[in-house]
Amino acid sequence: MSFTVGFDLDMTLIDPRAGMIALFDELAAETGIPLDGRAWVTRLGPPLSHEFARYGLDDDTITALVDRYRARYQDVVLPQTVALPGALDAVRAVTARGGRAVVVTAKFGPNAEAHLDRLGIDASAVVGDLWSAGKAVALQQHDAEVYVGDHLGDITGARVADALAVAVATGPISADDLRSAGADVVLEDLTGFPAWLDTYLLATVH
Repeated sequence: MSFTVGFDLDMTLIDPRAGMIALFDELAAETGIPLDGRAWVTRLGPPLSHEFARYGLDDDTITALVDRYRARYQDVVLPQTVALPGALDAVRAVTARGGRAVVVTAKFGPNAEAHLDRLGIDASAVVGDLWSAGKAVALQQHDAEVYVGDHLGDITGARVADALAVAVATGPISADDLRSAGADVVLEDLTGFPAWLDTYLLATVH
């Protein structure tokens, strides 16, 4: 059996919110910019630069903040990040059934890989710096027929890639809103993914 499932990272496989709040607090103290990490983690999904743009900052300042955030990320955020319920088993369910699991995320690629390594999540490939419809490029390159995410942008990426959009209600978007946005499947969290995957594979030709 050969198939590929794509997974989003933040609030799909991992919960990095505590570390992100701490890092925003650190950057706010360094720069004097009133960065609000607690508000940011309620709307995770879009690229980091989008969040900094909310403060009316110029492009050079945004670039400097992104660079500083990435430089401090593995020291501050990585140790405070946990796998979400069912995440490891969901990825293992794909590989145990002969498939490939790829992670496609808006997060900076090296930081995404560091999270997976630390938590023991074994992905065949990791592609970072892609958001919403942009994720379709990587999903198509890896022949992903399913994409699992928590955000409306993940549904868009799946649609553009002609992949099945599986949504988990572990991020900022409610299950009802994920359904309304056109998700093909909505799960409360990834604990139900292996059973769903078995049903999907039985119903499709591979």
